[in-house]
Amino acid sequence: MKNEVTSVRLTTNKRTILKDGEPFFYLADTCWSAFISIKEDEWLYYLKKRKDQGFNTLQINILPQWDRSIGNFDQLPFKIEEGVFDFNELDESYFARAREMCKVATEQGFVLSLIVLWSNYVTGTWASAIDQEKNVYPTEQLEKYFETVIKSFDVFSPIYVIGGDTDFPTEKTIGTYQQAFDYFEAASPETLKTIHVKGRFSEIPEVIQNRLDIYFYQSGHNSSYPEMAYTLAQDFYKKEPQLPVINSEPCYEQMGYARKVYGRFRQADVRRAAWQSVLSGGCAGITYGAHGIWSWHGNSASYSIDLGEAFDTPMQWQDAINFPGALDYGFLKQLLEDNGITDLEPSNQLLEKGNEQIRVAYAKDGNTLLVYLPSNTSIRLAADMSDYKISLIDLATKNVHKATYVIQDNQTIFPTHNCLEDVLIIASKKK
Repeated sequence: MKNEVTSVRLTTNKRTILKDGEPFFYLADTCWSAFISIKEDEWLYYLKKRKDQGFNTLQINILPQWDRSIGNFDQLPFKIEEGVFDFNELDESYFARAREMCKVATEQGFVLSLIVLWSNYVTGTWASAIDQEKNVYPTEQLEKYFETVIKSFDVFSPIYVIGGDTDFPTEKTIGTYQQAFDYFEAASPETLKTIHVKGRFSEIPEVIQNRLDIYFYQSGHNSSYPEMAYTLAQDFYKKEPQLPVINSEPCYEQMGYARKVYGRFRQADVRRAAWQSVLSGGCAGITYGAHGIWSWHGNSASYSIDLGEAFDTPMQWQDAINFPGALDYGFLKQLLEDNGITDLEPSNQLLEKGNEQIRVAYAKDGNTLLVYLPSNTSIRLAADMSDYKISLIDLATKNVHKATYVIQDNQTIFPTHNCLEDVLIIASKKK
């Protein structure tokens, strides 16, 4: 029996999301290891903190995250011996505890985005290959697991993310995900369903793509491809069928660069990824990640940089929860809501000879234009904006400035500004 949690729905144009019939900007925090690693008192603190920072959604892996931090506290859904799970018997106490955590979260107003099968549990994927397929979930036992998931979580009307961090290299891989979609479509027809693909990946088999309610893409943590935040947004925005687009895993704050490359993503990096994603087609929402929160890393935890994509050691979760980038993401959401912006259309064709890192988008009502400049430069827009009120926001300080510009030959020209980091130009049509 459903409780009074209102499920999220798509708007009629299938570009954005509604909750309680009102526009809903999906602002998620990545907390993959919540059910396995977070104690009850820590969970209450975490929820309050993220709610204060503006988040409204939590991305959680139902099964153990294969590259998580281990040792603080581990409650597992299966018995484990020498790193191999015994899938024959599910621990009901694990799911009862996870259900209680979800109850507390939804009472705080959070939407749940629950990953059903992370890629290391599915045969043929890049992750199961690294894991030598030792923890691939037997397909003949999946239905029992799916039944337990529905029984435990459907009451909260979550978004079911059928696959996590995945590719689709074999027919068996695709077949496993089809089996999951079949079950969840039949057992939970009212919930939204999607799949979380691996980093820098955009090709989804048609038999999977046609079953999605939302496009999740992942610009990821490889420092060599920062442009993926906006190029993938553009790719998914053009896909058919037309659906809401969300960057469900941009670079995480203080995450070490993938593949043991020296360096970490900083506040400005994750802020840039957010604005570039949202203004390039991923306007239904954005996901934030902090290195130390997703893996829930405590002072006695161990973390292997040889697993997954080989990221450097996380910060402790008590420090990671206060990384400043979280407030940048909350600010983005609040700015859109305060200006009544519920849908954005990428409009980079307005930019005259500008660098592609600069992103431009119109609100669908045509009354507001947003321009994101990651670095200081002069720009020209192919539009006469004399009937707009124009402000410039220093995104590092959140100070609002009166924009300097001139209008010439039906162009609006913005000279260099006085801010030291990235800025947002916001132009609103005068009433």
